[in-house]
Amino acid sequence: MFLIWLALMLAGVAVVWNSRFSADMSFFLPSEPSVEQQALVEQMRDGAVSRLLMLSIEGGDAPQRAAVSRGLRTQLASSGAFVSVQNGEAGGLEGERDVLLRYRYQLSPAVSPERFTEEGLRTAVADTIDLLSSPAGVLLKPYLANDPTGEVLAVLGQLDSAAQPQMRAGVWASRNGERAMLLLQTRAPGSDTDGQAAAIDTVRLAFAQTLQATGHSDLKLNLSGPGQFAVQSRATIKAEVARLSLISSVAIWLVLFAVYRSFRLLLLGLIPVLSGTLAGIVTVSLVHGTVFGITVGFGSALIGEAVDYAIYYFVQAGHQGVHQWRRVFWPTIRLGVLTTAIGFGALLFSGFPGLAQLGLYALSGVVTAALVTRFVLPALTSAGVNVPQSGLWVKQGLLLLNQAHRLRWLAVVLTVAVGAYLWQVRDGLWDGNLSALSTVSAAEASADSRMRTDLAAPDARYLVTVAAPDQEGALQAAERAGQRLDRLVEAGVIGGYDSPARFLPSEQLQRQRLASVPEPAELQARLDRALVDSPLSSRKLGPFLADVTAARSQGVVRRADLEGSALALAVDSMLTRNQHGGWTAMLPLRPTADAPESSLPTDQIRATLAGSGAVFVDLKTEFESLYSGYMSEAVQLSLAGVVAIAVLLGFTMRSALRLSRVLFTLALTVACVIALLHLSGARLHLLHLVGMLLIVAVGSNYALFFDRAAAGEPLDQATLMSMSVAVLTTVIGFGTLASSSVPVLQAVGITVGPGALLALLLSAVLVYPKGGK
Repeated sequence: MFLIWLALMLAGVAVVWNSRFSADMSFFLPSEPSVEQQALVEQMRDGAVSRLLMLSIEGGDAPQRAAVSRGLRTQLASSGAFVSVQNGEAGGLEGERDVLLRYRYQLSPAVSPERFTEEGLRTAVADTIDLLSSPAGVLLKPYLANDPTGEVLAVLGQLDSAAQPQMRAGVWASRNGERAMLLLQTRAPGSDTDGQAAAIDTVRLAFAQTLQATGHSDLKLNLSGPGQFAVQSRATIKAEVARLSLISSVAIWLVLFAVYRSFRLLLLGLIPVLSGTLAGIVTVSLVHGTVFGITVGFGSALIGEAVDYAIYYFVQAGHQGVHQWRRVFWPTIRLGVLTTAIGFGALLFSGFPGLAQLGLYALSGVVTAALVTRFVLPALTSAGVNVPQSGLWVKQGLLLLNQAHRLRWLAVVLTVAVGAYLWQVRDGLWDGNLSALSTVSAAEASADSRMRTDLAAPDARYLVTVAAPDQEGALQAAERAGQRLDRLVEAGVIGGYDSPARFLPSEQLQRQRLASVPEPAELQARLDRALVDSPLSSRKLGPFLADVTAARSQGVVRRADLEGSALALAVDSMLTRNQHGGWTAMLPLRPTADAPESSLPTDQIRATLAGSGAVFVDLKTEFESLYSGYMSEAVQLSLAGVVAIAVLLGFTMRSALRLSRVLFTLALTVACVIALLHLSGARLHLLHLVGMLLIVAVGSNYALFFDRAAAGEPLDQATLMSMSVAVLTTVIGFGTLASSSVPVLQAVGITVGPGALLALLLSAVLVYPKGGK
């Protein structure tokens, strides 16, 4: 048996080694997501907003902050980690200058037949001369003879069409002028947390070096953005898990060593847990192809029940022998395993792949852990299990159990009180806000919103999406949607928007623009007449005529022509091939500066876009709606699992009284935990639900052991000792998580820790019969 187990484990390791793990938000998507839901995930994974890092420099005076801002921009622009580093300096445009000059006639929104009439040329040249004193004009002054009509400035004006940040000492500053601001776009996509971490490290190192070079050591750097939050969240969870795992592991090992008095048994007790974890990952990988990281995290907590199986085996077999354990105790443990498998197996029918994976992981992991306990551990302990006899406290515990039925009146009072309380607060129990799962504090969220407003950066919340069978169709659809959004910008409804069509216009539009440019001879004649009284002589514009000729023969710009520039990344982040082979263009919207809490009039935007084929998505609302549906289905499937468990127990027990005692005990335990959580100020979310399922899984074992006495088999010292040790290790393990600062960890801890203890106590009162019979 041991060799078979070992071979299966080695095969499992090979499968896991080649498995694909995913950490994206597809975990929360239904099997057939809507357009809005798919847009949500694409934006979170690779959208332009997911790549933004916002920096603020505070302290000192404006010239000092500006000096550090310039030095920092120079270092970051040459680091290779960013495709765009902007702080308002004209030099920040250098990286895109050559691309813009080469393709200005294809990219400029100002190019039209009217632009190249005599009057149009006269006006365009005059405007360009007037703009030479601006920061961008200084940059482009050497190219005046090539671009007298200012097409590069027109492109730049389109790319930065939203309200610009304040300027102080030649660089961007916050609205109150007390902070210098920079806006970065990372080369790594938002879904690449390692890449985002490396980019942030680059920023911090460059800032330290800039401070040292400038001597302004009293200045402080602040960062914000999706990448910063993702990196910070991962680091926080990793540190918390490491710290709490060490504390709980040491405490549990001390308890188990005090019971086993054997390092060998301590190590053997890990085999069911590791086997269950491996089996869960392998099964999910083989069935679904991709294993979500969230599944592994949740599932690891679920198969923590495997620790209890080893405890039951070592203590009970150590006191009464392996054969007796198989004959007397294994059937009860097996029934507990089946209740757990059925409860979580109900999640297999979910329309959300994440829930289905969680159910499959738990089912396969728990069953495997139980089978390893039943068949492998006895083979490894064939010489017998030596566990010291239980102490006096166990004997005293048995005496107290015979009096536990006297507290049933208290259980009745508790049932009435808890039932009345939960009925009263029933509408406020569940939290549909996804922020309940976030590690981002309110202060950090507020700082992010402030920096986004200061920089007029794209908001992570609002998005317009259009789809088409091919790239050209998607760009044309984005242009049509942009025309309607322009009306909203002019009316002050939105602050602005980004579009891939600004960086890469459709071929149709590019051809229209190129057709607007006259033949060189005709253009020369018009220039001669338009610039008669201009300080710029038409005879000095030979480079302009040469560039126009080149543009006409050059043809349209394609994505490959932008390679190596920030324009390419902008296109790639907002124009993507979807899973069905078509193309999706995403247009992030910016709220106006005075919009309350970054809100937008969604009904007005949808009405404006009606009939265009564009879909407006409020990512926050969509995510919360999706999460609400996710929670609703999880609750319904969990209840279905409870019904299936009741049927199984009823078929096994064949006693309505015994069945009602067990089910009532588990229901009252969960109800008490819910009431306690609500009284403590918590609102329930997904992790609390997972904790409740764990309470049922663990608590059913306690209730079934106590039920053995009702079936005519007196509860012995070995059983009571094994249950006491199991509940103690459960309370230690999950109680430690309750002290975590990470919401998802804390939620499981504060649910399962008290729930396991309460399940044992209520089982003793309600299930264990009077006199232990």
